[in-house]
Amino acid sequence: MKPKSLRQPKDVFVTQKQINRRNFIAFSAFIGFNAVAFGVWKWLYGSQIEENGITGGARKPLRKALNSNELLFRKTFSNDHLVKTYPKSMADPDVRVNSDIGIDDIDFDPNEWSLVVNKLDGSHLTLKLDDIMALPKTEIVYDFKCVEGWDQISHWGGLKFSEFIKHFNLEEEAKRQYVGFTTPNEDYYVGIDMPSAMHPQTMLAYEVNGKKLPIEHGQPLRLIIPVKYGIKNLKRIGSISFSDQRPPDYWAEQGYDYYSGL
Repeated sequence: MKPKSLRQPKDVFVTQKQINRRNFIAFSAFIGFNAVAFGVWKWLYGSQIEENGITGGARKPLRKALNSNELLFRKTFSNDHLVKTYPKSMADPDVRVNSDIGIDDIDFDPNEWSLVVNKLDGSHLTLKLDDIMALPKTEIVYDFKCVEGWDQISHWGGLKFSEFIKHFNLEEEAKRQYVGFTTPNEDYYVGIDMPSAMHPQTMLAYEVNGKKLPIEHGQPLRLIIPVKYGIKNLKRIGSISFSDQRPPDYWAEQGYDYYSGL
């Protein structure tokens, strides 16, 4: 039998072969995965773009996948699933402003503002801010998330949307599948599925950090819906409507996900 010292080079050689083999397999898998990913991307990029309508701008297979995801999320959605909240001390005092679409009217006068609710019977309910502020206020401090990738803990105050529905006798309207929100100038608009709108953390906000909303954050009234990305949190609500069909949605028309849920 050969001395142990003479067998060591062979042991090292075998171990090195195993390492090389594993590296080769890993590298091959990496190349294969990227080849498949590139093929899928190329196929998706070459697919047809959906026709413009309530949604638009996305490749048809992508929109189909987004719509399928919405159905899945809606089946599992529950009011028991609450967004994580934080103490007021953690709220950022400088709340980020990301867009002024729909609120860039230079001559806008908050004192002349009113909220118009379009009821199912064709009538209209017109409210002033005092009508909403007269009802019990709720507050939330949560992590506001943007589709661009940033997030920020912020503190909002206002009226729960579910309480708004109840107080103004809009229960029949709330039986519809969707609710639409539009700015007074109709330049920005969002469509929200009713379960998300009626979620206990959704509110019509008139305060940020304990003070009335500034113009850049949608004074006098905006939507805060923590179960959605920021693009659904419409600033300066001018009108509310109800429907069993998807209402128009600004960013969904640009190719974004209509549901935009978290």
